Amino acid sequence: MRVLVVEDEPRLAGAIAGWLRGEAHAVDVAADGAAAQERLGVNDYDVVVLDRDIPAVHGDEVCRELVASGATTRVLMLTAAAGVAERVEGLGLGADDYLPKPFAFPELAARVLALGRRARPAAPPLLRRAGITLDPGRREVFRGTRYVPLSNKEFAVLAELLRADGAPVSSEQLLEKVWDEHADPFTRAVRLAVLKLRRKLGDPPVVETVTGVGYKIS
Repeated sequence: MRVLVVEDEPRLAGAIAGWLRGEAHAVDVAADGAAAQERLGVNDYDVVVLDRDIPAVHGDEVCRELVASGATTRVLMLTAAAGVAERVEGLGLGADDYLPKPFAFPELAARVLALGRRARPAAPPLLRRAGITLDPGRREVFRGTRYVPLSNKEFAVLAELLRADGAPVSSEQLLEKVWDEHADPFTRAVRLAVLKLRRKLGDPPVVETVTGVGYKIS
């Protein structure tokens, strides 16, 4: 998934982003509300992890504007205020979930994953096509009965191709969903990830190149 972390404390922001990247998400980071608004206006995020008390533009206003825009992006609000009144107020602004600080990173990652499922159309628990089985929860891939070890990027690319259900997916779409905002749009990262994915999945090849369009799994 594509996730935006909005947190003004650099060490915490880096720790959250690092943990979520370890779960194969593409993560961007904003240090204040104004930067968050700018990124939300440019990129399509599945989930925003939003610290409530941030500079420039308060997290409440960022949440309020995002909800008013009609975007499908889900909001996980973070705050040091753990009282019931604060949680009720945060949810009343339109946040989808609320997590008080301090928190456990596995719980945050689980909540992000749950919100991401709600941000997308319903998908089956297992993604299957052309003899490939991908389990998003366990992060496992099999070709037939053979286990296929994949890197985080390879796993995420394969998941996007399987979710497309046979339709071609462009390199631009893969960059948007699998890489973060620092990815060079002219990079060969997508091509290299697909090449490695093909090698690991083995023969006969299942990832097809659609000339001038992108990639698909028939």
